[in-house]
This record gives sequence, structure tokens and C-alpha cells, in this order.
Amino acid sequence: MRIAVTSQNFRTITGHAGKSRRFLVYEADPDGNPTEIDRLDLPMELSLHEYHGEDHPLFELKLNAIVTQGAGQGFLQRMARHGIAVHTTSASDPIHAVGAILKGQPLPAAAPHTHDHGDRHPQGHAE
Repeated sequence: MRIAVTSQNFRTITGHAGKSRRFLVYEADPDGNPTEIDRLDLPMELSLHEYHGEDHPLFELKLNAIVTQGAGQGFLQRMARHGIAVHTTSASDPIHAVGAILKGQPLPAAAPHTHDHGDRHPQGHAE
């Protein structure tokens, strides 16, 4: 299983997945523990909020899941179209959260997502 975590500081799980440009990427080691295998540090124009192509670097990673502290409905729908489960959580430790997912354990619930970035999306826009 391959899981990406939104992490603008490469240390903790951060929110607003559509605007995130930094991701930690994990897979399970032979003992089932999370092991970091990659990091993405994308330019602003490649945030999923800005980039709408189907050839996004996240999709090329063949992810099974994304962990974030917050995601809008457009993000959830877009990931679902690519077969990527989205786990929103209030947890901040990437290794703990990924480990819980790998073990089939629930994550602490996330705070409700709000659109506080000051712009309005045109109808049909998916972040």
C-alpha cells in the first residue's frame, strides 16, 4: 500500500489538501511499519487547486491513499476518480497516522473543512 501525507513542513500532517504542494510518501516495510520512500515538493502551479490535468505527479505515484487534516468535496471527488482514498484526521504525526491505516485502525476525526482561502470557485470547479 502506498500512502501520501500532506505536509507543508515535511514533519507534520497539514491541511487543505487541494493547496498542499509538499507530500511525504510511505509504503509498508516487510514488518508492516511505515517507511518513507519519497517526498514531493511541487511548485505552486502544481497544487491540485491550481492544476487540473490528469497527469499530476501524485497520480503517477500509484497511490492507494492520502492523509490530510482537511480536504474539500472537490478534492475528495477528484481523488476518488483516481482510486485514491482520502483520510482526513486531526492527527499530526505522519508515521502514527500511516501506521494506523496500514493496521486498519481508525484515525482521530478531522475538523470540518472550510473554504477560508478567500476566492470563490466557478461552478463545477474541483480543487
